[in-house]
This record gives sequence, structure tokens and C-alpha cells, in this order.
Amino acid sequence: MIAYLEGKLLEQWGNCCIVMTNGGVGYRLFLPAHTLANLPVKGEPISLYTSMIVREDAQELFGFQTFDELRTFEILVTISKVGAKTALAVLSVFRPADLEQIVLDDDALVLTQVPGIGKKTAQHVFLELKDKMKGIAGSVSSVSSESAGNSVLRTVLDGLTGLGYPESETYPLVRAILQENQGFDVSEAIRAALQALSRGKK
Repeated sequence: MIAYLEGKLLEQWGNCCIVMTNGGVGYRLFLPAHTLANLPVKGEPISLYTSMIVREDAQELFGFQTFDELRTFEILVTISKVGAKTALAVLSVFRPADLEQIVLDDDALVLTQVPGIGKKTAQHVFLELKDKMKGIAGSVSSVSSESAGNSVLRTVLDGLTGLGYPESETYPLVRAILQENQGFDVSEAIRAALQALSRGKK
């Protein structure tokens, strides 16, 4: 079983890339969105944790920047109704710490931000995730779940939605901003989010 790859980035297209190892073997990997966004320039070194999914009609390799993401992916694919591509879509929207916070917040419907997951599936996935995610990223203790923090998050998300930004794009960003700047109020968090979103569109 291939669990880790080091080499250089040979090609990238869609949600895939090819990593060429020093031995001259090229591996195609499917990647979550944030990993795609952080790929090096072609020909530059790259290292990824990997998970191989074997089906009757295909063998596919999935790549992740961190071991926590790998473990979370492998837990997601054990949930009924969640295949590898859906698990990848989940990790394209949420990081492992985000998923733990969703469990703490008891917020199943936020999972509907993932393409292909409706309300009924979100409830089902959440119930299994609640049990399976315990201790995955080890970051819950560092993420505040106090009501005041949750209120700031919700208010900022609503404000950005009102400005035309989809919550599927802003939720991970705002969570990261509030985790890194726990003293931010609503206006400071919105300002930081808008600056980050503006940089992303350049």
C-alpha cells in the first residue's frame, strides 16, 4: 500500500497531478482543492501523504498535505454513502479541524456546503462523523467553541453572504481567521476575510 510519495511535480490538470519519483515512476493523484492551490511549480519537489482506493474497476491514489488530512479522508470513506470522491469534496471545503468544530457545534447542515451532499445525506454523514472523528486532528482543544466565538463566526458569514460570497468559500477562510486571531470582533474579521478574498481573485 502506497502511503507517502516524494518526487517532483510532473503535470497538473483538473483535480489531479502526476508526481514523478526519483526512481522514474510517475503516480497520478487526486487532490483536495487547497492542496491543488498549494502545488509547487512543475519540476519542483513535492511530497504528499497518500491513500489508495481499490475498486473492481479502478485503483485510484489520493494525495494530502498532512497526515491529519489523510486520516480524516480514510475515516470519511468508511461512512456509508460517502465514496472517495465525496470524501475528497468534503476535504476540499473543510479541514480536519473544521470538521471537528462542526461536530462540537452540532451543526450538521453546514455539510450541505459540500457539492453533492443534501440535507438528508448531511444528517446521516454527521451522525457517523460525530462518532468517528473523535481525536482525529487533535486540534479541538485549541479551537474555541464558546458561544461568543460562534456568534462572531455566524455574523461574519452572514455578512459575507450578503456581499455575494458563497458560504462554501468563506466558511473555511473565516474559521481560519478567527482561530489565528481569537480577539477579532465582527468588523475586524470581515475586513481580514475581504482582504484574503481580494488577494485570491487577483
